[in-house]
Order: sequence, then C-alpha cells, then structure tokens
Amino acid sequence: MAARILANLIVMGSGIMARALFQAYRQALANASRNGIAQEALQNIRRASKTMAEPEARQILGVTEHSSWEEIMQRYDKLFEKNAKNGSFYLQSKVHRAKECLESFYQRKAQGTAE
Repeated sequence: MAARILANLIVMGSGIMARALFQAYRQALANASRNGIAQEALQNIRRASKTMAEPEARQILGVTEHSSWEEIMQRYDKLFEKNAKNGSFYLQSKVHRAKECLESFYQRKAQGTAE
C-alpha cells in the first residue's frame, strides 16, 4: 500500500515538473523574442559563418604573407575558373570568400589600419 502511494506521488510529481519545465521554456523563448535577443544571436551566427580568417584565406588561395595583390588575383582567377568548369560550387565559393577576405585586408593595409 505504501509503495503504491509512493509510486503515485512520483508519477504525479514528475508530470508536474515536466509541465513546469515546458512552461518555463516557452516563457524564456517568448522573452527572448520580445527583447530581440534571439534575432541578435541569429545575426551573430550568420555573420560569424561568413567571415574568414586571413591565414585560412591565404591557405585556400595558396599564397604567402608576402604575396602581392597581383599574385593573389592570378591565383584567384586560376582556381575560380578551374572550379567553374569541372569543380564544385562549394570550393568555388570558398575561393571567392578567400579573395574577399584578403581584399578587405589589403584595403585596410593600404589605409594604414591593418593590425
């Protein structure tokens, strides 16, 4: 008899806890969307996924730190065309992103604000 009462209490308690957790989660989502935190987090994720580090860009294009912009553009043109003809769109987009990254780096360097 005591075991049955104890089992009923455990089942009822776990049901109550599950409903409370679900309501708390729904409320947290509502608060986040109301405050714009969810949209800001999503934008940060999108922004981070589009950026590429300079060493990674140089590795993708196969250039060194001392390469001139003309060398980088020659490498870019060669790799971009090679992947356009018989390569993959993914690799082609990586090559393009690498060029964009190095382009912004060289522009900042020309303005004297490179780190």
